[in-house]
Amino acid sequence: MRTHPVAILLVEDSPSDQLLAREAFAEAALINELYVVPDGVEAMAYLHAQGRYEKARRPDLILLDLNLPRKDGCEVLAEIKASNALKRIPVVVLTTSESSADISRAYELHANCYVSKPVDFGDFKRVIQSIHDFWFKVVRLPDP
Repeated sequence: MRTHPVAILLVEDSPSDQLLAREAFAEAALINELYVVPDGVEAMAYLHAQGRYEKARRPDLILLDLNLPRKDGCEVLAEIKASNALKRIPVVVLTTSESSADISRAYELHANCYVSKPVDFGDFKRVIQSIHDFWFKVVRLPDP
């Protein structure tokens, strides 16, 4: 079990969903550092520590929306999993889509799991808590 803050990268273009995620993490009193980027291009710049992200902390977990501007979530997922430097970072697809085609595509691209975003804040908070507990209390991850 980790005692230091974990770094989570949220790739989400919706300001309201960004706010919900921040509030869910805060209300659940989780030990973490949440970094947010609004699209796939920014996500890849963050992950490769480019430009304004040159001092960015490598995330322990990525929460990835699929419906993103400039570079969609599937493109981001494919790039992450094709990169030797990034492919071990767990990627949780956290999206509103419940399409079986989106689910299949995400797993074909090696998503670590796929979670549909609940609309209700209480349910969303429980999902965030479950994701955090599973990835940081149950699962053993390799060192970065």
